[in-house]
This record gives sequence, structure tokens and C-alpha cells, in this order.
Amino acid sequence: MKKDIYLLDGANGTSLWQKTGDNGPVWRFNKLFPDAVRELTCEFIDAGSDFVLSNTFSANRLKLEGTGHSVEEVVTVAIGCAKDACRGTNAKVALDIGPIGQLMRPMGSLSFDQCYEIFKEMCVAGENAGADLIAIETMMDLAEARCAVLAAKENSDLPVFVTNVYGSDGKLMTGADPAAMVAMREG
Repeated sequence: MKKDIYLLDGANGTSLWQKTGDNGPVWRFNKLFPDAVRELTCEFIDAGSDFVLSNTFSANRLKLEGTGHSVEEVVTVAIGCAKDACRGTNAKVALDIGPIGQLMRPMGSLSFDQCYEIFKEMCVAGENAGADLIAIETMMDLAEARCAVLAAKENSDLPVFVTNVYGSDGKLMTGADPAAMVAMREG
């Protein structure tokens, strides 16, 4: 990477809800409204985004359970929509991985191994579909972020970046501060 500052796209989910009038899970829009997904991605690129997120934020196996869609299918279609929008530009496509939606033990019921396998599946599908990097975003739990980074690094050769959500107290939902997140990422 040759620049010190990179621009990322904006609020995919809320923007797609506005564009389509459909407030359902946005991962479905890759097939239901592919033109809207591509159009939004082009708007972000035109606004100067160096990286655009694939429409895969909540496309993990737990969220897709019972829908008749697989992680590989959803990720492949989403990366394809983003790649189409990037054609002829320098913008890169990031596989977008968000929180799983369940807390890990001891606060929740999800084990580290279960969490790892969920993230691994997304990372492998994203790399196979042609993502340029992996964006692990909106993390609220140090353990889940660590698990996602580990799964990405062990199952992909793509660059990885992580974003977190901090409360007004400067800490993640589960209590970690930014220094703990940096230590985890560097370790």
C-alpha cells in the first residue's frame, strides 16, 4: 500500500434500504436488486472511495440458516456485483465481515471454534470469489474480533483490516479499550 490515507465507502445497508424501499436483510439485495447494489457502489467510487465493501456484512451461516442460500453463493454474487462496479477504476473490493450476531462464551453460547469456522467460511468464499482484501467491521467484542482476524489470516492471503464500535466510555460493548484492540491486532 503506497498511500497513508484510504477512503472507504459509506453506509451500505441504510443506503440500500432507501434505494430499494425494502428493509429486509441487505445480503438478499445482491440477487433481488443487483442494479441498486452496483449503482450504490459506483456512487461510492465516484465520491472517491479507494475501497468498497461487498454487500456481505451479515452473510454468515447463522444469519443465512433456513434461507436456502449458502455463504459461498451470497458472497460470490456480492463480490461479483462490487467487481462489476469497480471495472475501469482503481477501486478495490473488500469482503465485508460483520459481527456474527451472537455473543461468544462466557457471555453467550458461541464457542471460539464455532465462531472461527463461521468466519473461516466467509474468508475462503471471499478469496475464492476474487475479493482484494478483508474488512472485519463494526466489532464490539475483543474475542470475536480476534477470532475473525485469526480466521482471515489462517485461511486467506488477503490483507485484513478491522474497525470497532466504541461507546461513550471509549470501550467496546464487552469492555476492551482501543489499546487492547491494537495489542490483539499486533500480537
